[in-house]
Amino acid sequence: MNNAIWDALAATPLPEVRRRAAVMDELAEVAPVTVTGACRLAWNDGGGQSAVWYFAEDGRVLLLTFDHESDLNLYAEDDFALQESLYKGVPDDLVALVRDRPENYESLNLTDPATGRTIHYAGGVFWYDGTRWHVSDGLTDYCRREDTDLFGESGFDYCLNVYGFGEDFTPETVVAHLYEGEDEEQEAELPGVREVFGRRG
Repeated sequence: MNNAIWDALAATPLPEVRRRAAVMDELAEVAPVTVTGACRLAWNDGGGQSAVWYFAEDGRVLLLTFDHESDLNLYAEDDFALQESLYKGVPDDLVALVRDRPENYESLNLTDPATGRTIHYAGGVFWYDGTRWHVSDGLTDYCRREDTDLFGESGFDYCLNVYGFGEDFTPETVVAHLYEGEDEEQEAELPGVREVFGRRG
């Protein structure tokens, strides 16, 4: 797979991935959530796009992305089996982090009408096994079958752009990205962003 952000994520040590996720979580004013065996950190743009990270205690990670304007927004399909199929290939205990859980702004639930069980909506499903990152088999299969741009339509490119993988990640670069072309806004927000970075090392 040829994708610059994917390659940059793969080259970033996990502690730095988690630091960036924690910074963007705080800047988005999303409260970290502890689920069984993992910590959930998230970012959203306030317009329906989001990235959700589950950092498991054993060093693995589940990453979900969602872009409500993309072809992989399956919310309107209301098809539990289809959404569940995107998690194919992800270890069951990682999928359990998003199954039968309360929904939230970043992750709405889809309910299986036959059983009442739920799973979080996601356009992109990615995971880290402790050594390397993977695209879920189900997402790969769907995109191949539907001739869909995996990284573009899953929301991966848009949602992970804010984390600056492969680039400097400083208060100045984050503010420049979040408030592009708004010089006065950048100047006003920079002190607060610096405080967040100070808390996150």
